[in-house]
Amino acid sequence: MKRLLLIIIAFLISISLANSQEKLSEDQKAVHQTVIKMFDALSNRDSVAIKNCCTTDILLFEYGMVWSLDTLITKAIKLNQSTDFKRINTIDFISTTVDKDVAWTTYNNHAEITQNGKHRSIQWIETVILVRERNVWKIKVLHSTFLKKN
Repeated sequence: MKRLLLIIIAFLISISLANSQEKLSEDQKAVHQTVIKMFDALSNRDSVAIKNCCTTDILLFEYGMVWSLDTLITKAIKLNQSTDFKRINTIDFISTTVDKDVAWTTYNNHAEITQNGKHRSIQWIETVILVRERNVWKIKVLHSTFLKKN
């Protein structure tokens, strides 16, 4: 009898946990994919893919400065030509809201970067505002707060 009761309790707890996890809408998933694609493009130093993820008038607030799309591409690609460059991003989404053709998401961003024979680990918390252009989510604003560097 005790065993049956434990099984029932375990079953009810698992159902409760499954229902309490946030189920993402298709738009929320698409927003996440846009953010992930943009950071993958940074890792691959792919300016075309970066441009595909962003509006032409994107504003990036990074290290107390305001960057444009050209600034991002210059700093991420043109000034970064080391042959051993490798960047691995881990993005942990905290919250994502979609309201018609505007969305915003906040996430923890952790990058493991190798460059010129040196390895560093950097963490930020970031918020991105996206707009839907021709049924495609594009990053319009990215605000980054530096947390930690090793």
